Amino acid sequence: MRPQDAVEKALALSRADDCVVIADETSTANLRWAGNTLTTNGVTRSGRLTVIALRETGGGVAAGVVSRAAVDAGGIEDLVRAAEADAAGNAPAEDAAPLVAEPPAGAGGWDEDPAETGIGVFERVAPALGEAFAAAQAADRRLYGFANHVLTSTFVGSSAGLRARHDQPTGLLELNAKGEGGSAWAGVGTRDFADVDVDGLAAGLARRLDWGKRRVDLPAGRYETILPPSAVADLMVYLYWSAGAQDAADGRTVFSAPGGGTRVGERLSNVPVTLSSDPAAPGMECAPFVVAHASGRESSVFDNGVALGATDWISGGTLNALTQTRHSADRTGLALTPSIDNLAMTGPDGGASLEEMVARTERGLLLTCLWYIREVDPQSLLLTGLTRDGVYLVEDGEVVGAVNNFRFNESPVDLLGRIAEAGRTEPTLPREWSDYFTRAAMPALRVGDFNMSTVSQAS
Repeated sequence: MRPQDAVEKALALSRADDCVVIADETSTANLRWAGNTLTTNGVTRSGRLTVIALRETGGGVAAGVVSRAAVDAGGIEDLVRAAEADAAGNAPAEDAAPLVAEPPAGAGGWDEDPAETGIGVFERVAPALGEAFAAAQAADRRLYGFANHVLTSTFVGSSAGLRARHDQPTGLLELNAKGEGGSAWAGVGTRDFADVDVDGLAAGLARRLDWGKRRVDLPAGRYETILPPSAVADLMVYLYWSAGAQDAADGRTVFSAPGGGTRVGERLSNVPVTLSSDPAAPGMECAPFVVAHASGRESSVFDNGVALGATDWISGGTLNALTQTRHSADRTGLALTPSIDNLAMTGPDGGASLEEMVARTERGLLLTCLWYIREVDPQSLLLTGLTRDGVYLVEDGEVVGAVNNFRFNESPVDLLGRIAEAGRTEPTLPREWSDYFTRAAMPALRVGDFNMSTVSQAS
């Protein structure tokens, strides 16, 4: 059964006062390699159907949500009745709101078959990897990594008349190199692999391994540090995930104002950086409407189908918006700005490249990436984690060697206030969060006193 037909059948079977049905049809293709040799490849397909039954009570509207994988035509009625039973046992939902009826712009193609990916998506990448493997073998280096491509078609229908569909391609390639100079990592997010430069990634890793042939031991301390776009993305994605308006209004987060309310309108950085999301951002396109499989602090099943537009979370260094549901927007009195599945930071025009920033550094550290990031204190958004796969010492504009790893302690919000330079924005892959978030574009940042709290023995 086609997913949109499953949605229609579930809606027809519903006995609830209202009903929302979401069908996700997903195909995945992957390649893996180790020691300069391709090891595995494969293609998988899966489907999931979610039914949201809404029951009017004397005190409001109660919601019941049940989601199951691989539901065939004969199992749809059981799923619908399970959602209705869940709704019957629940109290009225505090986020209840009228259902969206009209499809938002860009939500068409309801009757078309789900999109699919396949191993052919790696048509250009696989030969390029073969050439990179040969070059690495000749230089006594070894390459490891994987490429993954996921294509999900999502269909959202409701008893109010909404019919909205979105096809979301999500791809990434991660490449590790190991050799005499230790290890190095590079990664890239992509929609279709047509823009993946394997030669460029491999050449960058070879250069880092050359840097690593000289080792330098440094103590813990605060160092002028250049964070590359990938490390900036890991920190800013965590900031973005922590920017829920409801938690801020309840005094739970770094974005809570002393005495109540939120910090929206407060200047966070003297450098005029902007942190934004846009469903139509070129190369990072994502769903132009809300898809919520469950309600929580930052999502509401009642918001399914709400249109999404370009949003500046930080504008010119000032906190401009927090992620909202219609319920939290009513509570806070702020604009409705739901979460969007991409994130970009830009600094002043004319930002330098990473290489130009290194060339202008008298003495400092160049990070490759951050790893094992964990939250220490939500009130300040203090994070801790490890450096990994290369920290390099820069002296007089040149990288002079690889440094031992560190544990760091930093708050991305506090860090915004200590930016010394923002470079040129470029597409990047947040290494730590690449399982969850791939659509990002960030600049390199220079921070005057990045806190390397202890030396780490990890390697």
